Amino acid sequence: MKIRSFTSSLVLAFFVLFTSFAKPNKKQILAQMHLANSYFKQKWPDVGQVIVSPDRTRPSNIWTRAVYYEGLMELYKIDPKESDLKYMTDWGTFHQWGLRDGLKTRNADNQACGQVYLDLFDIQSDSARIKPIKTNIDYMLATQKADDWSWVDCLQMSMPVFARLGTRFHDNRYYEKMYDLYAFTKYNHGGKGLYNPQEHLWWRDKDFVPPYKEPNGENCYWSRGNAWVYAALIRTLEVMPADAPHREEYIRDFIDMSEALLPLQRNDGFWNVSLKDESHFGGPELTGTALFVYGMKWALRHRILKGKKYQVAADKAWEAMNKCVHPNGFLGYVQGTGKEPKDSQPVTFNSVPNFEDFGLGCFLLAGSEMLKSN
Repeated sequence: MKIRSFTSSLVLAFFVLFTSFAKPNKKQILAQMHLANSYFKQKWPDVGQVIVSPDRTRPSNIWTRAVYYEGLMELYKIDPKESDLKYMTDWGTFHQWGLRDGLKTRNADNQACGQVYLDLFDIQSDSARIKPIKTNIDYMLATQKADDWSWVDCLQMSMPVFARLGTRFHDNRYYEKMYDLYAFTKYNHGGKGLYNPQEHLWWRDKDFVPPYKEPNGENCYWSRGNAWVYAALIRTLEVMPADAPHREEYIRDFIDMSEALLPLQRNDGFWNVSLKDESHFGGPELTGTALFVYGMKWALRHRILKGKKYQVAADKAWEAMNKCVHPNGFLGYVQGTGKEPKDSQPVTFNSVPNFEDFGLGCFLLAGSEMLKSN
């Protein structure tokens, strides 16, 4: 009996070891991405259809839709489908490659669409695709104002636009202005900045800087807020040349954030919406988790992060995210728009967020890096 018991335990140990480090199935990942994307495109066949919510009606070139198209662009690069390219191009054409609130908007949310416009310009060099976003950012370059990014979501919405323009036009002015805006957010907003250099995480905006605390007494670090910063750094580093100004600071901030995130991952692979308080609307949540996967996998592939621990964390998170996908492609466990853990609750497998598009974008970004990883 003891021999049988020992043998059974040994078999179980090997099984756990093997399954813990088994590589994700890339065919399954791609199938899940296409399934979720098809669900959304069938639900929103008209790229120009306005988005109606209880508080207002918005055009379809707002940030939520831009994040979706960022993800779709990465899927297209891996598995090009003419229908996906048309869906993106039709969206830009419908809006005449313009920005919500005009060419002098300083709101980073309005600039997010520019990331996709610039990527589509790389596919077809039509000046119409790039002129409005360049005009808008050039307008910001002409001023000394640097306090526009007063909430951390701004970094993901706007930083990659500046980086793309700086790279395309070989003009360091874009990198320097981008850094001025980034540095003001990091060091000045909220009194001493929205970045905590001790814990290497970010407060979403000034409302959450101490003395504000979570119910358990910890600092309030919203998962998706930190995930926006995490993705912004990757999408900026991805296009910047190695000698671009301030690149090393972005890399250091990313590595420090990565080290801080690892011990906060839940046992099931997700990260809680409140990174340091699992009792405050804890549970599975896709968007923050997806962007952490996206960032970790990209950084592992580019040797910015090293070590099995990040590989294991990202793979574990992706396996958890698989459980979010309904048979028809709808994504569960997506926290809708907001700024803190209590917003857009409850977050469940069946709850429908107020905007479905950006959650899908995060999912596609994560999947794209899963497919590129070794």
